[in-house]
Amino acid sequence: MKPILNYLDYRCYMRDFYEERKKSSAFSWREFAKLAGFVSPTYLKLVCDGKTNLSKPGIQKVAKAMGLEGFERTFFENLVQLGHVKSDAEKKTVLAKILQSAKENKMHVLNADGFRFCEHPVCPIVRELAPLMPGALPSEMAAKINSEVTALDVRDTLQFLVKTGLLKKTGENSYEQTSKMVKISKDALPLTVRSMNREMGRLGFLSLDNTEVDERSVSGLTMGVDEITYRRIEREVNECRRKVAAIAGECKKINQVYRLNLQLFPLTKKVDET
Repeated sequence: MKPILNYLDYRCYMRDFYEERKKSSAFSWREFAKLAGFVSPTYLKLVCDGKTNLSKPGIQKVAKAMGLEGFERTFFENLVQLGHVKSDAEKKTVLAKILQSAKENKMHVLNADGFRFCEHPVCPIVRELAPLMPGALPSEMAAKINSEVTALDVRDTLQFLVKTGLLKKTGENSYEQTSKMVKISKDALPLTVRSMNREMGRLGFLSLDNTEVDERSVSGLTMGVDEITYRRIEREVNECRRKVAAIAGECKKINQVYRLNLQLFPLTKKVDET
């Protein structure tokens, strides 16, 4: 079983604990609940299925049942809090607390790297730009980016990308990508994806005024559909994105970094059928 520091979803960690115990014994949800001191034999399964939340008193019971002590128990408590708060602002606050606690204990939270990578658009931009500018100083890279990015931002981002293995340093101020694509773990927070889309959407909006018309392609379509048609369109959009990624992967003479935003969203609430 993966260490708890690999998780940002407490339900996923609990389920993996259950599955791991089940491999080597006749462990059941009833046994798990009994081990944690709960009367209901199905309570913890309901928690893991997302049908109910782990109660505040239950946090310590479950942590003890899973053998978590010290920093790991505190980490689990924070994960539960992270899973229960609603707004992105609250999630960011709890995540910051998790990262600070990990730093103080000289621990590394694996999936939090995905959060940072998605939250700050400078990360994917620098990851693409750095290999195109071997020997360039951070200030020179910052000058090439079409948004307010400082040399310090670029320097810190390069250090982060190298530390997390998303870039490899090949010489003085020279880098190469360790892989063509970046895939965020399925265990990472949906918050990471929302942060990325929000920030990249903002940059797309700014490009309407900051980029020459012949260097950008912006279009849209307003349409009426039902659920079945929406799903068909969604599949086509996803297939288009995959094809574009494949085409970009074939490029041998990259000289610029672009962002493609694909957006399909409702402009109205559903109209009841009569």
